[in-house]
Amino acid sequence: MTVIARDLRPDVRADLEGFVRVRRLALPYMLFTPESVAFDIAHAHPEAELRRLVAEEDGEIIGTAQVGIAYESPEPGQGFVNVYVHPERTHRGAGSLLVRTAEEHLAARGATKFYAWVLDEPGNRAFAEGFGYTASRSAHFLRLDLAHGTLPPLQDPPPGVEIRPGSDFASDPRPLFELDAEATLDEPSDIDTEFTDYEAWLDETWRNPLFSPELTSVAVVDGRPAAFSAARTDDGTRYGTVMTGTARAHRGRGLAKLAKNDSLHRARAAGYTEAFTGNDTGNGPMLAINKWFGYETCATEVRYVRELI
Repeated sequence: MTVIARDLRPDVRADLEGFVRVRRLALPYMLFTPESVAFDIAHAHPEAELRRLVAEEDGEIIGTAQVGIAYESPEPGQGFVNVYVHPERTHRGAGSLLVRTAEEHLAARGATKFYAWVLDEPGNRAFAEGFGYTASRSAHFLRLDLAHGTLPPLQDPPPGVEIRPGSDFASDPRPLFELDAEATLDEPSDIDTEFTDYEAWLDETWRNPLFSPELTSVAVVDGRPAAFSAARTDDGTRYGTVMTGTARAHRGRGLAKLAKNDSLHRARAAGYTEAFTGNDTGNGPMLAINKWFGYETCATEVRYVRELI
């Protein structure tokens, strides 16, 4: 049986469904749909040099790779390659083939550092280290049972604070872009990220088919967004918060917790039964907030890096 690596064909439904099937089996803590995968490809920033690769064996997609350049970082030459293989189709060469194909793509476009997220399991870590990658920081995937768990009761915001849905900003999302950009600057990461392109943010975040402005909650102070919890939903019953943050001038007031609690309550009322999120293991304040909500760690990833000499 021969395994080949090729680009995903976003206009072929079977490709999109095969890509999502593998990702959901290998990484069930993140939200993907065929529509969101096609959207990401169609709306990728040119400087991202984005590719979605698949490994195919006898017509079956058994592996996937997300590959690109971290164009939003002020440090040039940083690329990412995240490879996942169907759990029942490992040890057939799919992962190795995807890594080699991805690295060739990144090197040809000037990348000198390759970053990869790897599930914290002995076999996966050994695979990454076999390609010359070394471990860096780690992050937890967290899950909350919305159907049977007990959420903290909703609290009235303090005087001068209003909790509003993200959909209230549909006519002008720029204030949310500015808040997201400020909060992202302080996110723990190997790769610094600076949101400077509003149109790119609209394409990649606001207009993403997974994004739910209705379930996104925003704490507003003096008419300006001060904290938020951004929500995504899939085509079933899963909901995720992909970013929760507060403007620097308003930190320490519990506004992010208020916003996230509001979003969680509305997600449960809308029929979503599982909530997912992720946190860097060094992000103590956000881990404490999520523990307060009742989230439990369901998996851990380790960030690996390989630097070309």
